[in-house]
Amino acid sequence: MRRVGCDYRCLLIPAALAFFYIQMRLFVTQSEYEDRLAAAVESENHCTSQSRLLIDKISIQQGTIVSLQEQNKRQSEECRQLKALLEDLERKGLKKLVDKVPVAAVVIMACNRADYLERTIESVLKYQRSVASKYPLFVSQDGTDPNVRRKAMSYDQLMYIQHLDSEPVHTERPGELIAYYKIARHYKWAMDQLFYKHNFSRVIILEDDMEIAPDFFDYFEAAAALLDKDKSIMAVSSWNDNGQKQFVHDPYELYRSDFFPGLGWMLTKSIWDELSPKWPKAYPFFYIENHKGRQFIRPEVCRTYNFGEHVRMTIYMLLHLLFIYDVKVDWKSRDLSYLMKDKYTKHFADVVRKAKPIQGTDAVLKVSNIEGDVRIQYKDQPDFERIARQLGIFQEWKDGIPRTSFKGVVVFRYQTTRRVFLVGPDSLWQLGIKDARNI
Repeated sequence: MRRVGCDYRCLLIPAALAFFYIQMRLFVTQSEYEDRLAAAVESENHCTSQSRLLIDKISIQQGTIVSLQEQNKRQSEECRQLKALLEDLERKGLKKLVDKVPVAAVVIMACNRADYLERTIESVLKYQRSVASKYPLFVSQDGTDPNVRRKAMSYDQLMYIQHLDSEPVHTERPGELIAYYKIARHYKWAMDQLFYKHNFSRVIILEDDMEIAPDFFDYFEAAAALLDKDKSIMAVSSWNDNGQKQFVHDPYELYRSDFFPGLGWMLTKSIWDELSPKWPKAYPFFYIENHKGRQFIRPEVCRTYNFGEHVRMTIYMLLHLLFIYDVKVDWKSRDLSYLMKDKYTKHFADVVRKAKPIQGTDAVLKVSNIEGDVRIQYKDQPDFERIARQLGIFQEWKDGIPRTSFKGVVVFRYQTTRRVFLVGPDSLWQLGIKDARNI
């Protein structure tokens, strides 16, 4: 019995140790579980807190989006109302400026020279006020220069339009100036506005560094009839490249030219209908110059003066100014039918035919000793440049013809009322002059 009791005691000790071990393991496991549960609860609480913060942020963002949408809607409505107001003011302004069918709109092309623009506007208004209904005045600004905008809008006598172009310019050749591309864009936009939006039948284009002559508007009114009747005339200009005082005399004389003079010019809507769809990305005036089959009308005496600092030969330009301000022609009384295509070639050929031919390398020296008109033949471009340099006129050629020329003939006065005709190698043939052999 005693041995059996001892055996039971011996078994109880390992059992107690096992029970204690199991209890310890249960305690450790329970503690770990409680720690994990606490961590899970804490993580859940953190996630719930973050979710609530995120929901709050989303709610705030949604409120902001709704607010911005409402603000955008209000701004769009305000823009719509402002646009309608501006269009209404524009209509009223045009109605105020134009009380009958105008001869032409006049647009001053501006960019960033407010002082130049003011001088040009004042010059135009000086002679435009009495004929304002015939020539509604616009300033078209390219860009956002505030001084130009402020200056243009300070005049009640004109309409201000603005070309805003945010599209980047990509030049087609390395080293090209971006300005040539911007000018082309501005001109197309302005012409489209005046011809298509405002529906003018003619437009006179001035730059922001020009002054005009007293008979500027009368001249273009007379020329408008030519443009309407003769579709071979592409544009009418108020400029003569050889318009220095010593090279001009007759303020009544007008010429046809194969060369585009620019610098104060008028074209019609029908011509713009042709030009606009194919308007180049840059160098737009070269495009006009290369428009074959048509000519331009130009005066002997300039009706515009270009005072910009960029202009070459400032003394040359100053001589234009000295001459145009003492001239005022009554263009309404003038018969300009000789400028029509079916008459002009014969008219011009008769004048050239009567001029005395001069030959020899000393032809320029002989000019001063001969009474009346003279003509000198040049063989090619270098020969023309040599003669032009001796006489002092423009030597430059473009697209294979000299400035101011008609059928290769360049005409100008020299020292007196005498006219000098520089005649190309086939000019007499083009003019139908039979006695070409005499030159």
